[in-house]
Amino acid sequence: MSDALINGLAGAGGGIIAQLITYPLQTVNTRQQTERDPKREKRRHGTIEQMIQVARHEGWDRLYGGLTPSLVGTAASQGVYYYFYQIFRSKAEAAALQRRRNGVGDGSVGMFSSLVVAALSGCVNVLLTNPIWVVVTRMQTHTKKTGNCQPDSTSSGDNILAALEPPPFGTCHAIQEVYDEGGVWGFWRGVFPTLIMVSNPSIQFMLYETLLKKLKKRRASSKKGSNDVSALESRLQAKQVASGDKRHHYRGTLDAFIKMIRYEGFYGFYKGMGTKIVQSVLAAAVLFMVKEELVRGTRWLLTKDAVKMVNSKPSS
Repeated sequence: MSDALINGLAGAGGGIIAQLITYPLQTVNTRQQTERDPKREKRRHGTIEQMIQVARHEGWDRLYGGLTPSLVGTAASQGVYYYFYQIFRSKAEAAALQRRRNGVGDGSVGMFSSLVVAALSGCVNVLLTNPIWVVVTRMQTHTKKTGNCQPDSTSSGDNILAALEPPPFGTCHAIQEVYDEGGVWGFWRGVFPTLIMVSNPSIQFMLYETLLKKLKKRRASSKKGSNDVSALESRLQAKQVASGDKRHHYRGTLDAFIKMIRYEGFYGFYKGMGTKIVQSVLAAAVLFMVKEELVRGTRWLLTKDAVKMVNSKPSS
């Protein structure tokens, strides 16, 4: 098994566990970023309070709305990212060693090279998995709504329940809704600001790799041990208002940018920032911890199996 595949699978596993733990925070954050009702914005709730409000009025399951495609998206995103990261990283390390042979550098990959590697991996990841996240955003921002008309008092209980409770909004509904609005290209809505936001995880992973390398060197020298949605992006992926208030209908990235500044001010770009910070830090911590353990465990198992195969061969 190649090192790239090991890191890809470990990244997918770490991403799934991190997503399961932090998903309610992600749902609340997406709703905060896509909130367009001025009356609701004036009654801003804290993260915990908003989670309770969602659970009380829509049920606890809405905090996990879109979880299935999100887990698929997380596994795909983290798997693709770490797979290509390891490939690009290996090429960067080979180039650094070659420069060292030519008398240039110390043979290690610098911070800028690490940033480029992470950015390239992130771009490949975004282009391949953006459709999944468009569907996830739709499911997270979908809310249960009751009809304005009151059911007749003589109606049966089943009819009353049917009038009040809309049918479940599943993955297929979200896919159909996106396709009806924008066709095939609708699944890549918001891809340009997402590509710009690649700088965020790129810097994060560059710092992680740099600090990890320094920690390994310190441990080796001391012999104490052996040596992974901006508001604008979510707005473009949330359900568009085809009629009514045109302030909430975005034709593209630039149109969304202009309308958010005009009608909401710069605050619109920072909606849900507190929730996002908590969710991102917690998710990154879990992801990196689980990924490293999975990589180490997989390598240990592969080494153990290789040793067994060598020992089992009959001596000539």
